[in-house]
Amino acid sequence: MHIDVHELDVFVLWGSVITFLAILAVRVSSRTRLPSLLLYLLMGVAIGEAGLGVGFEDAELAHALGFAALVVILAEGGLTTTWSDVRPSMRLGLSLATIGVAVSVLVVAVGTHYLLGLPWETAVLLGAVTSPTDAAAVFSVLRVVPLPKRLTGALESESGLNDAPTIVLVTIISTGGLAEHGVLWNVGLVAYELLGGLAIGLVVGFAGAWVMRRAALPSSGLYPLAVMSLCFIGYGSAAAAHASGFAAVYVAALVLGNSDLPHRAATRSFGEGLAWLAQIGLFVMLGLLLSPERIGPETIAYAVVAGLVLTLVARPVSVAVSSIVQPMPPRELAFISWAGLRGAVPIVLTTIPLAEGVTDSEQLFDIVFVLVVIYTVITGPTLLWVAKVLHVVRRSEPRGLDIEAAPLERVAADLLQVSISPVSQMHGVEVGELRLPPGASVSMIVRDGQTMVPERRTVLKHGDDLLVVTPRRLRDKTEERLRQVSARGRLAQWLGR
Repeated sequence: MHIDVHELDVFVLWGSVITFLAILAVRVSSRTRLPSLLLYLLMGVAIGEAGLGVGFEDAELAHALGFAALVVILAEGGLTTTWSDVRPSMRLGLSLATIGVAVSVLVVAVGTHYLLGLPWETAVLLGAVTSPTDAAAVFSVLRVVPLPKRLTGALESESGLNDAPTIVLVTIISTGGLAEHGVLWNVGLVAYELLGGLAIGLVVGFAGAWVMRRAALPSSGLYPLAVMSLCFIGYGSAAAAHASGFAAVYVAALVLGNSDLPHRAATRSFGEGLAWLAQIGLFVMLGLLLSPERIGPETIAYAVVAGLVLTLVARPVSVAVSSIVQPMPPRELAFISWAGLRGAVPIVLTTIPLAEGVTDSEQLFDIVFVLVVIYTVITGPTLLWVAKVLHVVRRSEPRGLDIEAAPLERVAADLLQVSISPVSQMHGVEVGELRLPPGASVSMIVRDGQTMVPERRTVLKHGDDLLVVTPRRLRDKTEERLRQVSARGRLAQWLGR
């Protein structure tokens, strides 16, 4: 196999330029509250046939690379999700990812078949690929909208789990399995894939956490690599067992991200960086796959009608039905309906029928692409406004502390590095007013590049870095106490430890 070094150099150059511009585009997306995926998709279109002329029509390669990117994105989602936030809403999230998907597929399929005249196969595929919410869009947008934890927990758990059943469903339809085996067999297959993936993810997560707590690696940089490797082991193990690798990787990452592991903050940061890189590559590639000359008034009209059915009928009905397992107030269910963000996942799923050569798969890809762009522009920027109208916005609790931990193995303790951000209410609090659990103490303060050993009357300030030593068994209580003071200041002293 001959590799042209010059072509490789050119690829590296343009790949680096595109990646750097995509990173700068994050600033634009954060200001407009648009998911960055939209900008990346448009970058791909600009680089493609209609722009710079770069051609890309390999649906099978796009399918493989798209799935690989989704694995990274789901792993990052699990690693950065706090279990205590999603646990109260896990029943609703799992219901949305299963029952909700089934209801949404049915409503979209029936609606688009009768309203647009689409063949049943195309209509069902359209319902299947557009039903799951997008993990990348949900994680990036909702985490900057101040919502109650039960809402963010439901939406995040849904987006992390709903890829599994929909991928199975789209694959079954695209390969003709639905007509060949019947409904009951296919329902059983979906259930096996999901439950098998969840079980394998739990095993890999807990076993991996047990090993990581006992492995004294020689470099802190190896811990993030080891954790990401475990996430991919979860995916590969489930795939080898013909279960859902996507469910396995998310659950394994969720367990690992919430386990008492060394260098958790560094691991999460590493995962976030990989996920951003995966998103950039994924969305730019999907933009390249689009042929703009195929987008005509008919395609746009189909996308608008299908999007209206999905947004105004299928999503609210699926949320209402799913909420039977965990009822919520109507205004909160209304927000969950509006916050069903679509993104790369529907477009990636259309590469399955494309790769299988399904009839009208190119039309399906174009409709879904336009639908995602239009409704991302409508939904993303309006989330905060809708949350305020529905009165589901909680009092903003900015991230006042960044806490990194390093193990002190010989004394079964952890050293916490705590950074007091400009929004933290810990500013002006005395060290003695922190009221840390017995045995935990602030051992050093770094202020303006200078170190000091604090006393009880030492006043903390914005920008300080604290080194807190805590017994490992009290680490969670110590972190919780620090966050209480950061959120409430001196008032936290009456809330106990």
